[in-house]
Amino acid sequence: MSAAAAVVAEGSSARRFWIAASSREAAFASYTPFLLSLAAGTLRLDSFRQYIAQDSHFLHAFARAYEMAEECADDDDDRATITALRKAIVRELNLHASALQEWGLDPTKEIPPSQATTKYTDFLLATAIGKVDGGKGSDKMVTPFEKTKIAAYTVGAMAPCMRLYPYLGKELTSFLKQDEYHPYNKWIETYASTDFEDNALQIEELLDKLSVSLTGEELEIIGKLYQQAIGLEVEFFSAQTVDQPVIAPLSRYCDPKYKLLIFCDFDLTCTIVDSSAILAEIAILSYQKASQGGADNFLDRMKPADLRNSWNMLSNQYTEEYEQCIASLRPLDEARSLDYDQLYKGLEVLSEFEKLANSRVVDSGVLRGMNLDDIRKAGERLILHDGCKNFFQKIGKTRDSLNLDVHILSYCWCADLIRSAFSSVCCLGGLNIHSNEFAFEGSVSTGHINRQMESPLDKVEKFKSIKSNMDSTAPLLSVYIGDSVGDLLCLLEADIGIVVGSSTTLRRVGKQFGVSFVPLFPGLVEKQRQTAKEESSIFKARSGILYTVSSWSEIQAFILGNDFS
Repeated sequence: MSAAAAVVAEGSSARRFWIAASSREAAFASYTPFLLSLAAGTLRLDSFRQYIAQDSHFLHAFARAYEMAEECADDDDDRATITALRKAIVRELNLHASALQEWGLDPTKEIPPSQATTKYTDFLLATAIGKVDGGKGSDKMVTPFEKTKIAAYTVGAMAPCMRLYPYLGKELTSFLKQDEYHPYNKWIETYASTDFEDNALQIEELLDKLSVSLTGEELEIIGKLYQQAIGLEVEFFSAQTVDQPVIAPLSRYCDPKYKLLIFCDFDLTCTIVDSSAILAEIAILSYQKASQGGADNFLDRMKPADLRNSWNMLSNQYTEEYEQCIASLRPLDEARSLDYDQLYKGLEVLSEFEKLANSRVVDSGVLRGMNLDDIRKAGERLILHDGCKNFFQKIGKTRDSLNLDVHILSYCWCADLIRSAFSSVCCLGGLNIHSNEFAFEGSVSTGHINRQMESPLDKVEKFKSIKSNMDSTAPLLSVYIGDSVGDLLCLLEADIGIVVGSSTTLRRVGKQFGVSFVPLFPGLVEKQRQTAKEESSIFKARSGILYTVSSWSEIQAFILGNDFS
């Protein structure tokens, strides 16, 4: 690791800003039609020419911003670093001009900047003159410190672009190995080069150095500028003209050819914790309240500590027997391709186990005495995975203009908990929730469950039923999002199965039955290559391929597009 890399990696503001932005915006950039088509090597040359022209406008503003930051810096070393970075931008502009000449275009011929390009360059230059958070502008700065602060703000607004491009270059290099004649290999290799990585580390090290003397409030301003800049970068990529069939966002691919059906599990797919543990905790607290109030009813039959012990016993028994059940259903030899029928038979065993486990919980009485209001309040406090809320909120805002339906399929014991969780973040509208329900006397649970979805077989039968009963003139295209073995059948029955999280049990069982797990972005690049050759949908149910993601931002970027799509 270089000295610069070591500085940036440890205790670095620049690194913190990038980590905060990369989990969302980097995915949003990668999944734009422009970059997906470029990665696949299918991007039409005219689209790439237009991009180069727009990027040239941006780079001229970038070089100017460096000049202005150089004027504000009060340290000779800082000025030298900024000068070196500005010269790298000039070299990049020369590369663009040479590329345009290779295609027979006049690099001096003006192609007007797009709205997205202008928005980005205006922001960058306004930052560079000190128009930040009500600032008075660098021309009115009177002290060296004030000018240095503007240099820090400017570098903070430029750093995300400098980091994003080498990130994208490295992401795309694997596709060059698959195609030695890739038409955009020069572009990809340029941004994947050590030179660009070194430039990114240089500006990050400079940002860290300039940030040392800033207050917490001023650092917060840089964080906001960084976030705004990378959002504008995503908007810039989203605005690039791609006049050809693309598979991302999927809503664009479907419209108007297909009716899009989105199915999703709830526990641990959407949530950080499993709902059964939440409901058990509510039950224990209900016993405590009833016991402290001296209620003369069934709640007095055991102490809260006994109830907790009872629940812990049930939970431990479930975990132990679940592992045994999973081990028993796996075949001795790994299938070479998807063996759906054998997988279905294996999951019949798991289905019987899940039903028996639910019966034990009901018979124990631990679910008795819960108040519906307490359940709803717990649902409001449930934490969803990063990006999950944004995904469902975007569906709520756009579903009227999109030909899609959304269904939640869940083993959760109480659908009221699910409804409350989505309602609390304004995502309930348009969601169809299929789960179990508590039985209530008034607003207090009886301990019984109206069992509607307890097992992998229940889920897949509901999945098929919804599809078969769908009244649509357009053919259906289905997506299932899940995280566990209980989702396997639905994941495979869907045209597109997306796995959230890193369940080793799911992967182990899947591979034994011939399921392949492919990271989503490389999988989509391969599908993008097929779009020109396939007239029908390139996604097929029971293909044996499931796509893996590291975040919900990837799911949103693929299915709905980013916030600027």
